[in-house]
Amino acid sequence: MPLATALLSAAKEQLTITACTVSSSGKISNDSSKVFKALLNPENYQRKYEIVYSKSNKSFGEVGSDQKFEGYAPEVYNFSFTVDGTGVVSDPMSEAIGFGMGGSSVTKQLDQLNSVIYDYSGSKHEPNVVELLWGTLIVNGRLEEQNVEYTLFSPTGEPLRAKVTLKFGEFLSKSEEKLRANRSSPDLTHAIEVKAGDTLPLLCETVYNDSAYYLAVAEANDLDHFRNIRPGQKLFFPPLG
Repeated sequence: MPLATALLSAAKEQLTITACTVSSSGKISNDSSKVFKALLNPENYQRKYEIVYSKSNKSFGEVGSDQKFEGYAPEVYNFSFTVDGTGVVSDPMSEAIGFGMGGSSVTKQLDQLNSVIYDYSGSKHEPNVVELLWGTLIVNGRLEEQNVEYTLFSPTGEPLRAKVTLKFGEFLSKSEEKLRANRSSPDLTHAIEVKAGDTLPLLCETVYNDSAYYLAVAEANDLDHFRNIRPGQKLFFPPLG
C-alpha cells in the first residue's frame, strides 16, 4: 500500500482529536501541530441533548408551574476507548511511516492526549477547544471530565493498558451561537447535519424553498467556499428573507 494511501486510510479509521484556535472574530481553525489519534476506537458514543426552561415560583398548594422555553443547552458527548501499550495492537500511523508494530507506551499516549485536551494554554489562559472527528461525527468541544482506569500492568508496575472515559461539552463559534440564539423569529433557525450527496444549494432549497440563499448560509457558517461541506458537519440555517 502506498504511503499516502496508508496515511489516508488510517486517518479515516481512527478517532482523531485535534486542538483548535479561535480567532477574535470567533472563527475556529484546526491546529495540526496538536493531534491525538486513538489506537483503538470507541465501541460507541453518547450524545446528550437538553432543553432549558425557566420555572415560575409556585404558590403554596399549587400543583404545577408555568415552564417557559429559554433555549438549548450545549450538546454533550461521552465516549470511552482503550489505550494499549502492550504492542499487541498495531498502530496504523506508526506502520505507515516505518515505526513498525505497536504504539508507544500508555504513559506517552496519555501525555499526548492531555497535551491536546487537558493542558492549560498560557497564551489562551484556558484548555484547548478541540475538534472530535470519527466517521460522520465532526464536532467542536471542550473537555469537561476525564477518567483514566489502568487495567493491565507489567511486572514492574508500569501500566500497559488503560480505559479512558471522556466527556466533552459542545463549543460553538460566535456566529453559531448567534444563529442558535435567534429564536425570536417565527421562522426558527434550522440546524442540519450534512449527509453524503448534500450540497448547500440543495439544503437551502429544502429549508427556504429557494436555493439562491446558499451564499448567505455559507457566510453565516464561516465557510471559505460553499462547496466545502462534508458528511457529519453541522450547518445552521438562520431566518432569511
